[in-house]
Order: sequence, then C-alpha cells, then structure tokens
Amino acid sequence: MRYEPDDYLTRHFQTSGIDLASKVDELVALSAPGTSQNLALYRDMLITVIRMAQADRNRWDAKIMLQTLREMEHAFSALERFKRRRKVTVFGSARTPADHPVYLLARELGATLARYDLMVVTGGGGGIMAAAHEGAGLENSLGFNISLPFEQGANATIGGSGNLLSFHFFFLRKLFFVKEADALVLCPGGFGTLDEALEVLTLIQTGKSPLVPVVLLDQPGGSFWSDALAFIQTQLEGNGYILPNDMRLMRLVHSAQDAADEIARFYSNFHSSRGLKERFVIRMNHALTPTALAQLHEGFAGLCRHDGFEQLPNGEADGDEPELLHLPRLLFAFIGRQHGRLRELIDFINQPEHWAQPT
Repeated sequence: MRYEPDDYLTRHFQTSGIDLASKVDELVALSAPGTSQNLALYRDMLITVIRMAQADRNRWDAKIMLQTLREMEHAFSALERFKRRRKVTVFGSARTPADHPVYLLARELGATLARYDLMVVTGGGGGIMAAAHEGAGLENSLGFNISLPFEQGANATIGGSGNLLSFHFFFLRKLFFVKEADALVLCPGGFGTLDEALEVLTLIQTGKSPLVPVVLLDQPGGSFWSDALAFIQTQLEGNGYILPNDMRLMRLVHSAQDAADEIARFYSNFHSSRGLKERFVIRMNHALTPTALAQLHEGFAGLCRHDGFEQLPNGEADGDEPELLHLPRLLFAFIGRQHGRLRELIDFINQPEHWAQPT
C-alpha cells in the first residue's frame, strides 16, 4: 500500500505562523533511523497529533486517540516475533459447550493447523476459541482478548501468557483479526460470528483486505452454514446485491482436514500479493508455463484494465522486501472489482499442471 504525504498537514503549519515543521523534522531525525523508509509516515503521524493539540479537542476525543495509538503500538511490538509465521483466525461461539460436536471439531482443527505449522488466532475466550487453542497448544496459539462484563475471560491455554493481547476497543481487535490472518475459519456461532463473517467478506469483496481463504466449517450433517449460504445465494445473489462469483470467496467444509487442505491448497503456488503503482502483483512459489500464461490472457482478460498479464522471474525491479525478491510474480492492471473472479484466477495458478519446471 503506497503512502502519499498529506499536503494539507504541511500547509497548516506554513500558514499558522508557528515554526513547528522544523521541530517535527528534528524529532523524527532523533527518533527514527535515518535509513528508515517510514520517515514521511512518522512525520505525518506527529503532525496529526499536533493538529489535534492545536485544536484542543474535548477530552474524550483525545483519550480515544491516545488509547488507539497505545494499543496499536503495543500490538505491533508484541506480534513482531510471530511476523514470519502464517496465521489462521478462527471464529465461533464462546458459548459452545465442551461436549458439543462442533467443540470437538474445533479442537481437531487447532491440532491439524498446528501440524501444518499454522498459528491459530482467536478472541482468546471460551467455547470454540478455547477448543481451537486447546488443539493447537500454546506455542501455536495467539489470543486477541477484550474486556467485557461477561463471557470473555481468557481460556486456559493462553491465559497469563505472552501470546495473549488485550484490547479496549472492539474495532482495533477486529483490525488485528483480519490484519494478521493468512486464512479465516468460521465455525457456527452467534451475532459476533456472523458479524465477523460478513465484515471479512465485505473487506475482501471491496479490496480493502487482501484475498485470503475464508473457510466455513460445520460438523458433518450440520446445516448452520449451508442454510446461511442458501439465504445469501437466494436473496443477495438472486437480487443482484452481490456478483455470482462473490460466492467463490468462501468455501464450506465439514472436517478439520478439509479446512487445512483448503488453506494449504491456496498457498501451494500463490504466496502473497501487493499493489505496485497502477498494477497488482501476485507473488508465486512457481512460475507459470507459457501455455498457462496464454490461458490466463484468454480466460481472465476481464480482470485487466489493459495490457493483460506479465510474468517476471523475480522482484528485483519493484523494490520488494529482500526475502521475497527471488519469487516469480504475475503483474496486471487489476480493474479493482470482481474479487471472486480474482479468487478463481488464484485457483488456476495453484493447479500444479500450470507450473513451469525448475531449470
């Protein structure tokens, strides 16, 4: 995600008659390494706080801003040691009893994901959250807890450990659920689970969140998600409120192994994606064959604003992170819509018959 400095912030100081801009530059220079690529961002963060101080807004606004910044900085710091591990956020009811089939399924899910070297992220509470962490074990678990007057104590697996983060604001907690997720698994649950499911799908559908696997997990013979999907297909797709290929953004499974397989399959060739100026970049573990690339041009041209698809052997030309430079990548001018169709493109590049053999 590219950052463009906010010219309005600078104009504010230029017209205020107070030489704060040079003081901010001096503070940034003293605080951050001179080689940091984030200097412009730190500068605008400080200017934003100063603007609020100059306006001297009410105390409640100031406390919200302070709490938000503190919680975000603490979370960034605490999660740094897990940066290179893929994580799966698991949602489900905190009220699911330990003898319920879905509880047992969630515990099996946690154990299965851990065998795939995937960390399990939950809200840190009871029910499905406790089951998934119980199966994964502490070393493969992260909890994003929140203080509530009921129901939301930390579960036994992560309670009191450094793998538990506490949030005051729901919106920050939800931000990190999505930000840290390389995949999401949703088990049956109440309003909270449905809220998370629809919000995640909305963020992916609108391109506000990277495309990741969204897996709906239910017990064998269960109808919780199949009933929900029937409603979505009949009322949302049927009335034109969503595109037909938006249904491809989620997959229904009925076993822990199928859930893990769905996630592993998504990352079998697809590695990650990023925006690069006007183009969308898909990093891959394997380059595509010329035949597969020709099929992309023919079958997925509707995803491109112009010029079609270009395959590069690595990322040396785009200033990517050093550890990712060796990965081949697919570039195209994405139209910015039809993320369900984009998911179909990822399914295509994940098929082994489309991978070029190493030379």
